[in-house]
Amino acid sequence: MAYINLLPWREEVKKAQKQEYVSILALVGLMAFALVFIVSQFYQAGIDGQVSRNQFLKDEIKVLDIKIAEINTLNQKKTALQQRISVIEQLQRSRNVGTQVLNEISKIVPGGIYLIKLEKQGSSILLIGKSESNNHLSNMIREIEASELFVNAVLESIVSNDAKSKLLSEFKMRVRIEGLKDEAAIQGAK
Repeated sequence: MAYINLLPWREEVKKAQKQEYVSILALVGLMAFALVFIVSQFYQAGIDGQVSRNQFLKDEIKVLDIKIAEINTLNQKKTALQQRISVIEQLQRSRNVGTQVLNEISKIVPGGIYLIKLEKQGSSILLIGKSESNNHLSNMIREIEASELFVNAVLESIVSNDAKSKLLSEFKMRVRIEGLKDEAAIQGAK
């Protein structure tokens, strides 16, 4: 007799295929999730590493900014000290200037010139006096230019007054003392 299978085998095959499809689909989904998780962890580790390097650089920049500020304050202190030292050196160099000026004036003033007034204004001296002739004044200017202490002799005026004396003419001359700072600059540096 012929063997006839009356069981619903087609439904069982479909059910087995469906179960196999769902299990493969779940396995593929699980694999995709694992792959995405691994890739995201890799990139997250790179991002975390870069963030930590950035934070380290920011911290080091803050430390360097503090050191730069300290260096700037030290440079300001250094500049102030150098200014004070230069003022002290200038004062040291110019402490005998009065004596040197009077000594040099006695050397450069020729006969025939009479000084009435000496007035120190900063690093220059205003000489007011009387002269018997203009030749004596030109000789005095030459002596000033040859002097080591005085420079830039400027004759401001020569006035011959007929009413007082026909022989003498009044003059004003300004002379700068070489290497001497103005007193205002010395006071300002203190």
